[in-house]
Order: sequence, then C-alpha cells, then structure tokens
Amino acid sequence: MPNPGAPNPPRWSAEDSFLELLIDTLENLDGPARGQFLQRFFRSIAQVDLDETQSLNLWEQALVRKRELSESLGKRVAFQAALLDVLASANLLRLPVLMEYEELRKLQINAATDPLTGLYNRRFFDDFFDKELNRSVRYTHRLALVVFDLHRFKEVNDRYGHPQGDLLLQMAASTLRKSLRTSDYAFRIGGDEFALLLPQSDPEQAASLSRRLRAAYAAAIEPLMMGIPLALDFGLAVYPDDGESKEVLIRVADERLYQLKNGVLPSQRARTAAPAAPPPEPQLQEVPSAPKSAPKPSPEPLPAAATSAKESDRRRWERVSLAKTHAYALIGEGVEFTARVIDLGYGGVALETTRPRDLGEDFHAVLHVPILPPVRVNLRRVYQGPGVAGATRIGCSFVT
Repeated sequence: MPNPGAPNPPRWSAEDSFLELLIDTLENLDGPARGQFLQRFFRSIAQVDLDETQSLNLWEQALVRKRELSESLGKRVAFQAALLDVLASANLLRLPVLMEYEELRKLQINAATDPLTGLYNRRFFDDFFDKELNRSVRYTHRLALVVFDLHRFKEVNDRYGHPQGDLLLQMAASTLRKSLRTSDYAFRIGGDEFALLLPQSDPEQAASLSRRLRAAYAAAIEPLMMGIPLALDFGLAVYPDDGESKEVLIRVADERLYQLKNGVLPSQRARTAAPAAPPPEPQLQEVPSAPKSAPKPSPEPLPAAATSAKESDRRRWERVSLAKTHAYALIGEGVEFTARVIDLGYGGVALETTRPRDLGEDFHAVLHVPILPPVRVNLRRVYQGPGVAGATRIGCSFVT
C-alpha cells in the first residue's frame, strides 16, 4: 500500500512508461537477442538501418546521456529525451517521432541556465567565453569581462537565512539582465559570483556600465533595509589590453575585484593562483618629492631646453619601458578607471589615458607591472603630451 506521506512520483507519458519498461526488459536479454531487437527498434522509430553492434552502442549512449542530463538538471529526465538527443547528435534522426522539437529546446535551455537566477551557468560561461574570445581574436575586436560578487553576502545568510539570500541573488541577476545590450551575456558562475561578457567594449565602456550596475543594485535593495552594507563589487579585464587568454583575463578581473572589495593584495585571496615567492621590497615611494610649497608645474609639455643634458641622460638610463607589456594602473580610491603604464623609474611613472581631465594634480593609483606585486602609490602630475591613438601621456612623480 503506498505511503500517503511520500512525494508523488513523476508522471510519465505512455511513451516514457513504455521505454522505461523496455530498459528493464532488455537488461534480462543476452547480447545477440538484445542487438536484434534494438536493430528493429531503431528502424521502426527513426527510419534508420543499423547493424546489431551499432544499435547496442547507440542504446548504451542513450542510457549514459540520461544519467548525465539527470545529474546536470538535478531531476529525473525521461529516457526519450536522452534518446532523441543521442540520435540528433549522431545525425540519425530522420523523423521527429519521439519528441517535439520545442521540448528538446527547453531541455537544452535548462542544461545551460542557473535554476535560481535564470542566468547562464558556469559551464556555459566557460564554453561561451572560449567562443567569444576566438571571435575577438579573429576579427581584432575587444572583449570585456566583468566579474561581480556581493560584498558581505555571507552575513546576510547568517543573519536572515538563505531564502533572503536567494532573493538578493535574484535581484542581482535582474539588475544585470535589465542593463545589457542584446550582444552582452550575463552568467552566474558561483554562489554569489556573477560575470558579464561584453563583446566590442573597451575599458571605459565596461567600467561605466559596471558603475551603473552597482548603483542600480544599491537602489533596488535599499527598500529592504538590510542593516548590512551589501554592494555589488566588480572587477574588469579587456582583451587584448589586459591579456590574450581566458585564464589571464579571469585572473586580472578577479584581482581588480579584490582591490575594490578589500583594498588588499590579490595574492591574499584564496581563489587566486598559488602565491608567488615574496618579491623584493619595492622602493617606489622612497624617493623624496618636491615640497608642497614648491611652484606647481605647468600641465603643458616641458620644452626640451627646460632640462639639462645631464638630467635627460639620467632619466633615460633609469627609465624602464613597459609600453609592450600589459602593465596598467587603477586610478582613484574607488578604482574609477584604468590607465596604461608606459614606463617606470625610481622617480616616477608615465601613464597613458583617454581621460586626462579626470586626473587631479595629485591622485592615488595602484600599479600593476610585471615582476612587482601591486603597489599603491601617491602620484603628482609633472607633464603631459600626446600619446598613441588619441590618448594623452601623463608624466607623474612619486609623492611620499
């Protein structure tokens, strides 16, 4: 007698029930008998002529596919769905007698999306990132990656419970979804982690969008009055400016997210790569700067005659060119935007940016250059001049 308190079993269609019964029956048949039956079975349902070995192999593939789909979706998948998927993948489906196409489409969508938020899942993110990166390489387009997570999200779960946490995750997903172009894609890649792929977006466009999303999420959750400073933190990386492989772009975006989140070195984060050996102590801030009472330098380029031959030689030999690397600087306390690092010396650094007017006379930056760990510095503008492709070159001295 069935237990009245037990959950109801899934309701199978007549075709599903027949196939489930067929699976159990075939397990009790020996190989030759099973092969002969399946040969006639596939000829009947799909109008294909296979030999006994091919029929047995196809049947086993369908059984494996059924298990994979059930594990991926977290629920029991009908055998006819798995069988249709295998037949279609092998180009053996002549007539759609097993399943309507729309049902197969729903199955494919469910396998690629996150059930809580409706965004694409991590597996689809990995596959799609590879395809979009290859496309960007082929057509020399930029591709921006933005990673997000919810600042102090664990405190929400601890204080209010997981249902409230799920609601905040869904609100974050909705915020991302509403602000995207048709060519952009949003993903949930972890517990409270999200990602955007923005084809043909430069660093300024990606940063501007990320700031808007951060502000929109803050406005959306404000009526909840959580009592916890929850925020949508972000970090971004752009191909080819910040790297040319998926692994490098993810690492750079993750480092910048961590800089915004806690203001500590990315190497201290558990999910970054294994920590490197301790680097030598950087001496970038040990150079004495001009006193505050000294006259402020002109923002215009200094004429060549303004420096002596001795000073010019010393600067040339002490400077290290970084123009052909992926060195960059995060500008501002809140990572307002990025700039390329063109060269670096003991006395200062040269930056290149399309936003020179957003730089004050004195400003903060975090330098990311090869070999050295990220270094937080205070900079003072010394000169500016034309850069590459319409950008402006800014020469800065270190200020202790």
